[in-house]
Amino acid sequence: MKKRGSLIVISGPSGAGKSTLISKARTCMPELEFSISCTTRAPRPGEIDGREYFFISEEEFSRRESAGEFLESAGVFAHRYGTLKSQVMERLGAGHTVVLDIDVQGALSIRRACGLDPELAACASFILIAPPDPETLEKRLRSRASDSEEQILRRLACARRELSHFRSYDFLIVNDDLDSAANELLCVLRALASRVSLITEEIYS
Repeated sequence: MKKRGSLIVISGPSGAGKSTLISKARTCMPELEFSISCTTRAPRPGEIDGREYFFISEEEFSRRESAGEFLESAGVFAHRYGTLKSQVMERLGAGHTVVLDIDVQGALSIRRACGLDPELAACASFILIAPPDPETLEKRLRSRASDSEEQILRRLACARRELSHFRSYDFLIVNDDLDSAANELLCVLRALASRVSLITEEIYS
């Protein structure tokens, strides 16, 4: 049967573990296509340009934003992030499943766009990954040993604001135990693949 592409928007506060969960899901569902975002921040140890992110300058980001190349863009912790339309729309048009790992600001931006675009609304689903409690999140952030005390406190404050938007999502997955959360995400993704809204033709007429 003919089906439109599926856009899966996954977000959550820094330290919630969304990137790890997405990686586990893609191991079991290789058909998931990951959309790579642009960012103005510097690469972290082990990150490679074009794999985790497209690392670009502030000037390049502004140029692309002015040219309308981003599906969504936002400023997060003094850096800018954006999802390229070219990374998403062509694949959706070809019927593929595209996964976005983006911040809550970006997810809310796409949610608003869905209100103006029925086609986008028909193919988009939103999943929020959350920590079990603030204490666990703080412990995870500190264990990374990559942020200053000021940055950790700022991320914790931001997490509280981001999680307050949980009702803007279709699904909430609490990442307390990694394997359990990964299995829950996998179940949600498999169910989303069977959505009637993705079918573009009459099949029993």
